[in-house]
Amino acid sequence: MNKKLLIVPFVLASSAAWAQSRTLSGQVLDAAGAPVIGATVVEKGTNNGISTDATGRFVLRARTAQPRLQISALGYTSQEVGTEGPVAVRLATSSTALEGVQVVGTRSLNRSVTDSPSPVDIIDVRQVTAKTGQLDVNQLLQFVAPSFNSNRQTGADGADHVDPASLRGLGPDQTLVLVNGKRWHQSALVNLFGSRGRGNTGTDLNTIPAASIERIEILRDGASAQYGSDAIAGVINIVLKTSTKELTANANYGAYTAKYRFDDKTFDGGNFNANANYGVAVGQGGFVNATVDYNQREHTQRANVPAPDGIQRREYGDPKATNTSVYLNSKLPLSEKVYAYVFGGFNVRKGDAYAYTRFPTIGTDSLGNDIPNPRSNATLYPNGFDPIITSSIFDGHGVAGVRGAFGGWDVDLSNGFGSNNFHYGVRNTLNATLGAQSPTTFDAGGFQLQQNVVDLNMSRNYKTVLQGLNLAFGSEYRREWYQIFAGEEGSYRNYAPASNRPGGSQGFPGFQPRNELKASRSNIGVYADAELDVTKALLVEGAVRFENYSDFGSNFTGKLATRLKLSDAFSLRGTLSTGFRAPSLAQINFNTVFTNVVGGKAIDVLIDRNSGPVTRAVGIPPLTRELSRSASVGFTGRAGSILTFTVDGYYIHIQDRIVLTGAFGNDDNIIGPTLTALNVGQAQFFANAASTSTFGLDAVVANTLGVGSGRLTTTLAANFNRLNVTSVQATPLLAGKEDIFFGPREQAFVKASAPPYKINLTFDYSLGRFGALVRFVEFGGVSLIDYNGNLNRYDPRLTTDVALSYALTNQLRLSVGSSNLFNKYPNFFNPQATETGGAWDPVQMGSNGRFLFAKLQARF
Repeated sequence: MNKKLLIVPFVLASSAAWAQSRTLSGQVLDAAGAPVIGATVVEKGTNNGISTDATGRFVLRARTAQPRLQISALGYTSQEVGTEGPVAVRLATSSTALEGVQVVGTRSLNRSVTDSPSPVDIIDVRQVTAKTGQLDVNQLLQFVAPSFNSNRQTGADGADHVDPASLRGLGPDQTLVLVNGKRWHQSALVNLFGSRGRGNTGTDLNTIPAASIERIEILRDGASAQYGSDAIAGVINIVLKTSTKELTANANYGAYTAKYRFDDKTFDGGNFNANANYGVAVGQGGFVNATVDYNQREHTQRANVPAPDGIQRREYGDPKATNTSVYLNSKLPLSEKVYAYVFGGFNVRKGDAYAYTRFPTIGTDSLGNDIPNPRSNATLYPNGFDPIITSSIFDGHGVAGVRGAFGGWDVDLSNGFGSNNFHYGVRNTLNATLGAQSPTTFDAGGFQLQQNVVDLNMSRNYKTVLQGLNLAFGSEYRREWYQIFAGEEGSYRNYAPASNRPGGSQGFPGFQPRNELKASRSNIGVYADAELDVTKALLVEGAVRFENYSDFGSNFTGKLATRLKLSDAFSLRGTLSTGFRAPSLAQINFNTVFTNVVGGKAIDVLIDRNSGPVTRAVGIPPLTRELSRSASVGFTGRAGSILTFTVDGYYIHIQDRIVLTGAFGNDDNIIGPTLTALNVGQAQFFANAASTSTFGLDAVVANTLGVGSGRLTTTLAANFNRLNVTSVQATPLLAGKEDIFFGPREQAFVKASAPPYKINLTFDYSLGRFGALVRFVEFGGVSLIDYNGNLNRYDPRLTTDVALSYALTNQLRLSVGSSNLFNKYPNFFNPQATETGGAWDPVQMGSNGRFLFAKLQARF
C-alpha cells in the first residue's frame, strides 16, 4: 500500500516536469492576416505570460499539464485557445458596443495605435510593475516614458505631499489626464516652490493605485481640439482593469541605502505596499473589477552634507506618507448593444514633511552675545525645532454613464464628479507671540477643488466612403468649484504686534479669514472630428472645438493630422494644431501669507489673489487663457521581423503662459509701502507673464529575439528637449523691473522642467520561470540659479536599475532588485542658497540614492 502511494507524487512530479519542459509557440494575426504586435499571451491560471513580437509570434514554456492560452490585444476581441497543436490565432477587431476599445488620440473604434497619425505610447502596467521597483504611478512613468518627468520635493509646503508631473517639459497643468477616456479632476494644490511646476496646478496621478490599472496611454501631441483645455503638451489616459475570475495580490517592500544622515542608520525611506484586485463577470460581456491598495512611505534624511556656510535644515528628505485607495471599474449589460458603466474610487492620504529648521539663535551681536531667534522660544525648544507640515488629503472621483449602438451611431453619455480636499496641519511648532504658553500643534486650514462633467460623444464609421470615414461629434458641460478655508486662530494671529515677533504657526502660517473664499465657474464645449482613409495608405484627420468659459470668454481650436504608409513596414505622420489652457480656479483665487527662508533669514511672503488689492495696485490684469501652436512630424516602421521604431520631432509655442512672478520686496518704490503696512516682507503674483517655445524629439526603438532558449527584448527610448523663454510681458507700472517680475531665476525654474534629454536603454530577458531586467537611464543636466544669484549646474547622471524574478509556483512570483544600483547623487550646492534649503534642488534623478526592493506577486 505504501509503495502504491509513493507512485502518486512520482506521477505528478513527472507530469509537471513534462509540462514545464513543453514549449508552446504560435502566431497571432488579425482578420486580414497581418501580425498583431504586442498581443498578450497568458497561460490560464498562472502568472506565466509573454507578448508577441514584430511578426506576431511567441514562444512560451508551459507550466501546467494541459495548458490553455488567453490571448488579448488592444482593439481586438480576446480569445481562449487550447494547445493540442501549433497555435495559430486570428483575432477579430472589436465590433460591438460591449467589446469596443478606443485609444486616446483617435475616436475611431477601428484605429489601432500603430495606425494613429499622432504618437501614442502604450504602457502595460502589469508588465512594468512586475519588474521594477517603482510603486506609484508618477515614479513608474518617470522611468519608462522619456517624455514624462516627475520630482519628489522637500521643503516645498504642499508640493511635498503631491508630486508635480509633466510631459515634454511643460507645466503639470498643460497635460490633460483622462481615466477610461473621461476627464479627471485636478488637485486643489497650486505649487509655489521647487524646480518643477511653480505656479501650476495639476492632476495627482498617485491617487490612482497602479494595481487598478491595465494600461496607460500617453498621447504625445497637442490635443485641445479633441479633448479641450489642458491638452497643450498631450494627454495621459489611464485605463482601469477589466479582468474577471482572477485574483491578483502583491506585497512589496523597498528602502534606500541611507547616506548623509546625522546618525549611523543603514536604511531609510522604507516603502511598503500591499494590494489586491479581483473581478467578476456580469451577464454577457460585463464585469465588475475592484482594487484595494495600501501604501506607507517613511522619511528619508539627507541633511548631513558638505556645507561650508552651515546647514539650513536639520531634516531634509522625502516626506512621510500613507495612502489608502479603493477603485472600481464596471460594465453592466442592458441589452445586446447597450451597457451602463460605473468607475472611479477614492484615495485618503496622510502625510508629514519637515519645514526649515528654527535654530535657537540667529547670530551674535557686537559684543559676541547670541541673538535669540524671534521665531523660536528657549523654554519650549532649547535647541530650536524642526516644524512638521502635515497633510490630510481626500481625493475621489466617480463616473457613471450609458454607451451603446443606436441607429448605426456609437453613443456615449456620462456624468463624472471629482473632488480634492487638502487640509494642512502643523506640529512640533509654536506661535512665537504666545511665548512659552503657545500650543505646539495647529490646524492651518486648506482648500478644495470640485468638478462635475456631463459628456456626450457620438461616432460612426462609414466603411463605403473611400476606404473608410469615421465621424465624431459631441459636447461637454463642466462646472468647477474652489474654496479656501481658514485654520484655527492661533495658526495665523499675531497676539503681540509690538513685540517684533512674527505671528502664526512657524513652518506654515495658517490660512486667515481674509483668505477665505468660494469661487465657481462653468464652461461648455462642442467639437467635431473626422478621420478619412483616402486610400489604404493615406489617412487624413481633422478636428475643431469651441469652448466658452463663464469667467474669461470663448476659445476656438483646430487640428489637422495625416499618416502615409509608404509600405507595410514604414509610415510617415504629422500634425498641426492650435491649443489653449484655461487658468485654473486655484491660480485665479489662491492667496496666502507664507514663510520663506532666504540666506538663513525667514521672510513672510504675500501671494495676493488675482483680483486682490495689491495685484490690482501693480496693474496686473485678470488672468486669461494660454494659447499654443504645435506641430509634429515623424515616422514609424519595422526592419525585418524583430525591430520596430518610431521617431517624432515636435514644436510647441505657448503664448501668455501663466507663471508665479518673482518676489517684490517691501523696499520696492511701487508696492513697498503697501507691504510694510501689511507687515510682510515680499509679494508675488500670478500673471500671464511669459511666452515659450519648445523644440524636441522622441525616439523609441524595440528589438525582440531569441537568445538561447529564452527571449530578449531590448528597448531604447529617448526624449531630447529644448525650451526657450521668448518674451516676458511686464505690466506698465512694473516696466523696467522684468528681472524681478520674471527674471533669470524664475526662467531657470521653467527651463529645468524641460531637461535637455532623458535616454532609457532596457534589456528584458525571460527564460522559463526566470526573468532579468537591466535598465540604464541617462538624465540630462539642468541649471538653476540660487538665492545668491549663482548658477547651479546639475551635471548629467547615468543610473542603473537591475531586477531579477523567479516564478516560485505557477501562481507566485518573487522579484528582487535595485534602482540606482551604484548610488548616484546629483551635484552638491550651498544649502544656504538653494530653493529647498538642502544640498540639492528637486531634479529629475532624485536625491535619495540606491533603492533596494523585493516583491511577491500572486495570481489565482
